[in-house]
Amino acid sequence: MFTITGLKYRSILDIQSLTIDRPVSCITGPSGSGKTTLLRCLNRLCEPDEGVILYNGMDIARTDPVMLRRQIVMLGQSPVLYDGTIGDNLQIGLRFAQKPAASRDRLLEVLAGVGLQKSPDEECQTLSGGERQRLCLARVLLMDAKVYLLDEPSSALDKETERFVIENLASFVRGRGKELILVTHSPEVAGMYPGAQIRLSGGRTEGYGDEQ
Repeated sequence: MFTITGLKYRSILDIQSLTIDRPVSCITGPSGSGKTTLLRCLNRLCEPDEGVILYNGMDIARTDPVMLRRQIVMLGQSPVLYDGTIGDNLQIGLRFAQKPAASRDRLLEVLAGVGLQKSPDEECQTLSGGERQRLCLARVLLMDAKVYLLDEPSSALDKETERFVIENLASFVRGRGKELILVTHSPEVAGMYPGAQIRLSGGRTEGYGDEQ
């Protein structure tokens, strides 16, 4: 759970009070409203000019940023793939998180969870844009973080695949007591969670969930 008080960042964000306490939350709003910046503030990729962000009562500003990002993982709009195989790209996240390498069965399981029916031995260069996006999603899920911050995680997916992937992500976090906070422009994704939308406009919140 995140509790935000008096958050200001340049001229982009001005959030007086916000508590994010749902297993799945969607940040929506027009382009330039501060959605990505808010997401980046939650794991200190952006440092606010003013205000306090608490995660489960802990002031994240007093937490080592590397340790914080092992618990609160972010996947940006343009995720990076590395040279090598699909399996190589999955395992690299575990090395950052300082966790043991995953078994081949676990790699296949997480790939299936994002609808990517590929061998871990296949080279990444063969993947399409949508497949690359799903591989990056699989990589962060494999890290077994406490919170997943995802910026437009379905932007390169068709509607059927988008629904499959988002439903699986939500099921994954709910079944394991984790949190998922995602930025989306997709009305279909936002419509899946009508009671858990944080709408931003001009850097300010217009309500969260039932407050809207």
